[in-house]
Amino acid sequence: MRILAIESSANAASVALVEDGRLIAQNMQHAGLTHSRTLLPMLHGLLTGLGLSVADVDKIAVAHGPGSFTGIRIGVATAKGLAWAAERPLVGVSSLEAMAHQAKHLGPELLCPAMDARRGQVYNALFKFEGSCLTRLTEDRAIAIEELFAQTDHPGPYLLVGDGAALCHSWLEKAGVEVHILPEHLVQQSAWGVAMAAQDLPGKSVHEVNPQYIRPSQAERERMERL
Repeated sequence: MRILAIESSANAASVALVEDGRLIAQNMQHAGLTHSRTLLPMLHGLLTGLGLSVADVDKIAVAHGPGSFTGIRIGVATAKGLAWAAERPLVGVSSLEAMAHQAKHLGPELLCPAMDARRGQVYNALFKFEGSCLTRLTEDRAIAIEELFAQTDHPGPYLLVGDGAALCHSWLEKAGVEVHILPEHLVQQSAWGVAMAAQDLPGKSVHEVNPQYIRPSQAERERMERL
């Protein structure tokens, strides 16, 4: 099965093609450019380089959140457009769960994906791989860093992944918890992780896949405050 995957929930954006669980190609950019400028050129370059089109893939996968509100909207809208035009099924996956898949072969530690959510918070969930099975220990959430590690019932060691890994590292060390960060080339969110998270999930119609923001946007918060 060929899966075309899109990851645009953070500062780094990437696209990947995975076939039967094997990474065939991946393009990534972390240059500070908006994803509306980089995503489609990366997709075009990846497929053209492989001599393929969207019609040659079996399903399309996208990280639907949590993460950057703008990045998620761009990624989901792009994936919907591709799936609609090519009449391919679409899968939306948690960006945090996709990050956990990137770390599943690196040790027995608790997997702690963390994304910088601003305002002193991280988007986070905890996972553990038992054999080849990923077990989710918490739901996706937006939580203050100090609150996260004050409340956890899991002593570690932790394996941190994501653009919020460095933010969490010092807090864990201060709490006396053993902690490790993935190598630089693996720590950022990636479309390969999205494809792996989507591998066994059924495809849906474009109408069933929507952004999952976890918390209200700044505009929504300001509106509620005015009301």
